[in-house]
Amino acid sequence: MQIAIIAAGCFWGVQEVYLRKFIPAAAILKTSVGYTGGITADPTYKEVCTNTTNHAEALKIEFDEKLTSYDKIIEFFFAMHDPTTSNQQGNDIGTQYRSAIFTTNPEQATIAKRVMNEVQAKHYPNKKIVTQILPAGKWWDAEDYHQLYLEKNPDGYRCSSHFLRWNVFE
Repeated sequence: MQIAIIAAGCFWGVQEVYLRKFIPAAAILKTSVGYTGGITADPTYKEVCTNTTNHAEALKIEFDEKLTSYDKIIEFFFAMHDPTTSNQQGNDIGTQYRSAIFTTNPEQATIAKRVMNEVQAKHYPNKKIVTQILPAGKWWDAEDYHQLYLEKNPDGYRCSSHFLRWNVFE
């Protein structure tokens, strides 16, 4: 089992896209939404939304590296959101909605940078990717009502920028 931590806008939609669209689905062992990358301890959703904590709404993915690779998790990340917008995805604006990869070791950082460069050249030759690649810091799970939010609330808010822009699994 390996862990990937990503931020790509509202964490509800990021979680939903990984759980519904990632292939093979069995590779995703567990997901949780939460906060990371900020300056305050044990933040709440209300605090994160003030744009004063510097935390990102993020998704922690536990995955089976026998069924998929960190490379594929990261390529999927770039395909499922717009990595060229700073602190924004769709109508969601603020530092908590930034595009970021929080790496847990130097190998993940190397892979994330390589995949980002490949995606930049192939899919965004005329727009700069602004995704931050940072060492993972402390993780705080979001409040329970945020976990699997769109599964529990099928008519809940969905960010317009959370969709696959290309087929990662060809």
